[in-house]
Amino acid sequence: MKNKNVRHYSRRNFIGTVGAAAGAFTIVPRNVMAGRGHRQPSDTVNVAGIGVGAQGAGDISNICSPEVEVSRPARTNSGQPMTAAQIAEQQARRARMSGGTAPGGAPGGAPGAPGAAPGAAPGGAPGAPGQQGAPAGMTGMPGMGGQAAKRNLANIYALCDVDSDYAGYVFKRYPRAKIYSDWRIMLEKEKSIDAVVIATTDHNHAPIAAAYMKEKKHVDVEKPMCKTVFECRKLAELARQYNVVTQMGNQGHASEGTRRVVEWIRAGVIGNVREVHIWTDRPAGWWPQGDVQRPAPVKVPKNLNYDVWIGPAPYKGYHPETTHFNWRGLWDYGTGAMGDMGAHIFDAPVWALDLKYPTSVQATSSPYNTEYLPLSEMVTYEFPERYSTETGYMPPVTVKWFDGGLKAPRPKGLEDGRQVGGAVYYGDKGILMGGNGQNPSLVPNDPGVTGPEPWLERTGDIFEDWIDAIRNGKKSSNDFSHAAKVTEIMLLTNIAVLTQNSNVTLLYDGPNMKMTNLEAANSHFHYEYRQGWSL
Repeated sequence: MKNKNVRHYSRRNFIGTVGAAAGAFTIVPRNVMAGRGHRQPSDTVNVAGIGVGAQGAGDISNICSPEVEVSRPARTNSGQPMTAAQIAEQQARRARMSGGTAPGGAPGGAPGAPGAAPGAAPGGAPGAPGQQGAPAGMTGMPGMGGQAAKRNLANIYALCDVDSDYAGYVFKRYPRAKIYSDWRIMLEKEKSIDAVVIATTDHNHAPIAAAYMKEKKHVDVEKPMCKTVFECRKLAELARQYNVVTQMGNQGHASEGTRRVVEWIRAGVIGNVREVHIWTDRPAGWWPQGDVQRPAPVKVPKNLNYDVWIGPAPYKGYHPETTHFNWRGLWDYGTGAMGDMGAHIFDAPVWALDLKYPTSVQATSSPYNTEYLPLSEMVTYEFPERYSTETGYMPPVTVKWFDGGLKAPRPKGLEDGRQVGGAVYYGDKGILMGGNGQNPSLVPNDPGVTGPEPWLERTGDIFEDWIDAIRNGKKSSNDFSHAAKVTEIMLLTNIAVLTQNSNVTLLYDGPNMKMTNLEAANSHFHYEYRQGWSL
């Protein structure tokens, strides 16, 4: 489809097309939005980090550059020191794949895992799981690879990690920070904390975020926002109740590419979108997943506060292959490929198409068991028609997700040799690819189509946006009111996978949070926390 009738759209064209109110798109500079009853921009924001050994280290350095330069030790996915041979193989693999495309279609990200030395971390700096897949244009940020300017957005007041050895290098980077292994004790003792960055296992996100919000602390929680749909609803409710500034750690949300995709779609460059295909290669080679056996428990090392690591999950014995980076594939702790990459890839479709609750969801997957999620999945969502004064009318849309090595189908007209993007939008007037930091492009490519004039507010990266929102008394652009929608849609995948053998397409009553045609599915919206843990 050549899209020859698609022209350069302006913001004025767009507003006229959808009949939106002119005031709906006013761009307000960030520095004039100081709120009443909040800290003034000149005041210091005291930030605490929880779970700082891997992804959390990058998050913290994006807020404030280390006071002392301390390199991260090279470690495997199970947190063990890498051998010289593993380091050499990892470096060779990165050299082979430099300039390639990150899994899931995000150019500029970390190289993929196939060919890694056994147990080696798949990408990023040596032994840097949890920082992979940076969206395009984000690699200059601290902790995301490459060199960046020094940061001083806030004060790193305290650091908490259950593994003093794994996170020890981060503690050394910020020698003035107070150190804890139990976030509950830190919350009780450190009243000067203003905000907290949570980069723990998925299953610990909700209890920690809830506890800090109840003490009126602002919260940034890594993706996915939480582990269950019930937790998702609860965190959004608490954010409203306590009026705190919240954010899900989805770097691509603040990228220029994602904003341009939203602007192109909403401007009608490809007409009404009827179908979207999104995909990632995760978890293939990145962490254990599929019908595999959980390793037998071994003795807990002295440097690990395992009880806090387990948190609300059922108590099971420790093994290094089920902690650190590898927990992502276990039902007890992680949310699989969708939880790891869905926030990045699903974000732009949800934002651009104003998606809320799907009316149905159906999944099929490779084999799995009671311990580990499947290695690959295909999921189909159906969303109803939508209308708002901001977006105008949008017709029903089908969204299809593929992971574990299953790529989205090649769109008709995609040039030979051109990779299928992480997201493909099929409209009445054309096909567009882009998202997760990628700039939009048409299929077949037409460089003459430049899309609408930019009109969404540019907020800086997500860390600048979050700290700025705290200091000026406003919402972040990726706060829990948006992040909860993205995360709930993502987590419905796991409910559909767990009930696929019932041979039904699940019908979802979103407002009442239940499946209407399979009662058994409703037991998967949450789980019973271990005694002593709650929201």
